[in-house]
Amino acid sequence: MSTTLVTAYERAAVDPMASWIESWEAWVAAMQAGSAVFTAATTTEDSVLCLIHHKERTVPAFVHPEPFVDAGHWLTTFYLAVVCRNAERLTALCHVPTAKLRESEAACDEYLYAWIEALQAFWLGRPEFADKLVEAASGTTPGVPSATGQDYASQIMWPPMDLLRWRATGQQEQFNSSLDKALRAHKAYWTADQERADSCYGWVALAPLAMACLALDADFSIEIESDYMPAHLLKATWAGEFPT
Repeated sequence: MSTTLVTAYERAAVDPMASWIESWEAWVAAMQAGSAVFTAATTTEDSVLCLIHHKERTVPAFVHPEPFVDAGHWLTTFYLAVVCRNAERLTALCHVPTAKLRESEAACDEYLYAWIEALQAFWLGRPEFADKLVEAASGTTPGVPSATGQDYASQIMWPPMDLLRWRATGQQEQFNSSLDKALRAHKAYWTADQERADSCYGWVALAPLAMACLALDADFSIEIESDYMPAHLLKATWAGEFPT
């Protein structure tokens, strides 16, 4: 997953709009690798067949809890599946219990689990969506201790929560305003120092992009353009070109 994800982000350097099918392939491969992680972690079989980069590959089941089967990787995989418009993978991810993610014992803030449960409830149409979203957002409030730091909580984690709120309530004008703020916050975080600026993970605002994809697919008019949000990923230009 790490290798495919880095490859996808690095495509932004040579194809910032993701106009080439090779860029779509890279993002799809990252989604497929991430999905394979959680499929292998939840299967009751000895192994699973997973489509990764055009090939069916046998992935052994994870017998013991693995540190990478965690909340952070789940969120990344969810965002990737939204961008790649793969409803089947999204539904499968939404049936991964947060208890399974806790088994990794990865150091992460408690609000991440509420955010995951909010996303699952949103996608599956469950009634606890609003409560889980409020719970998740409260964890990003300034002054609340955070394992990742307040800047990350407020500039990276909070914006997609706000975006999903406006998407869920059908408020297009507020969504676009929030999207503009989200992309500005992303830039502020990833250009705060040279180490962050050199990281490919800042080249695409994956979570805001995913929320924008959810909004566009619900017939929202997306008025914001940004290098952090490749246009052809947003529009799913290459969707349907090959099985994902």
